[in-house]
Amino acid sequence: MKLAKWTVGLMAGMSLLALAAQADAGEVRVTVAEYSAKTGPYFEAVKKEFEAANPGITVKFEVVPWDVLLQKLTTDITAGTNADLSIIGTRWLIDFVQQDVAEPLDGYIKPDFKDRFIDTFLSPSIMEGKTYGLPIAASARAMYYNKELFEKAGIANPPATWTELQEDARKIKALGTGTFGFGLQGKEIETDVYYYYAMWSQGTEILNKDGTSGLGTPGALEAAKLYKSMIDEGLTEPGVTSNNREDVQNLFKQGKVGMMITAPFLSNQIKDEAPNLKYGVAAIPAGPTGARGTYGVTDSTIMFKNSKNKDEAWKLLDFLFTTEQRAKFTQGEGFLPVNKEEAKMDYYVNNADLAAFTALLPDARFAPVIPGWEEVAQITSDAMQKIYLGGDPEAGLKEAAAKANAVIKK
Repeated sequence: MKLAKWTVGLMAGMSLLALAAQADAGEVRVTVAEYSAKTGPYFEAVKKEFEAANPGITVKFEVVPWDVLLQKLTTDITAGTNADLSIIGTRWLIDFVQQDVAEPLDGYIKPDFKDRFIDTFLSPSIMEGKTYGLPIAASARAMYYNKELFEKAGIANPPATWTELQEDARKIKALGTGTFGFGLQGKEIETDVYYYYAMWSQGTEILNKDGTSGLGTPGALEAAKLYKSMIDEGLTEPGVTSNNREDVQNLFKQGKVGMMITAPFLSNQIKDEAPNLKYGVAAIPAGPTGARGTYGVTDSTIMFKNSKNKDEAWKLLDFLFTTEQRAKFTQGEGFLPVNKEEAKMDYYVNNADLAAFTALLPDARFAPVIPGWEEVAQITSDAMQKIYLGGDPEAGLKEAAAKANAVIKK
């Protein structure tokens, strides 16, 4: 009797394990970056629609804030508990490839699937001839300006150069209405990038031709001096190093900032949160020789090598990158289209704000595809914070360049 009970119990346990394995085999787990309040609802709708069209496959989305996403992924990968798919910053991809945790997708990608994409946005995820990611979000940066403040200050057009921007910022400051000429972020994500806008206008690149850091160049120093002088003159909002990107965007939406540089998604936020704000979008100002640059950004969706459900995960990727789904996501979040057919839609063709960003793409720079880039970016952000707080630009950049080169040489 005891043996019979044990056998029945064993069989029941094996059945449960089999059912669990079967359930696991049909589940695709996805780590999703949170872009806005619309991100979660979009992926909830995807889950419903995809599961209805694919009986036997379940999808579990975990939405994670951007500021903790990389740490979460690193922790999960180390523990072997990572999802099947994840959205990542494309600039992180080289480290994941070198760690051999990213699955090449070329075995799944057919010519017609690849042809869905605009090459500019797909190419950053291709390394050594292998495609490791698909561009889930794409963006560039441009300058937003407050038309009402411009009119009050007697400014006819957005500034074409940084010198003109300084002059315009002085006029806005002179209004004396609690407004600030130029919004400058000084902490968290893309603090380094905000500095690069001025650096690129000086004809300086993030990396020199020999692969060393550009932070030690004369152009990098001039860019740092430019921002520091604007802070010292009171042309920016006070407490720059206390403000991240969202803080400065909020000041702009409140009508307190005359000019700031950011991404297309601010347009969507203005429509939702500040519909009466009169604003325009223009190119980032040029430097003394006419040089300028915008930051081109892609985030990618990758498949992890240790996924046990690669075929199911690919089905979900194929679904997410249809023109219909791309349009829903891109338009909801306020990004640029990565899909060729999507880019032809009236929403983009007749959208003046997005047209301004698209026009800047020929001048777009992407984050360098080098190991340790996140560490180099943090070194740059830390250096700029010290300079914004009153530190010596030359000494600060010299120290930062040495630190960056030590990381690059590893």
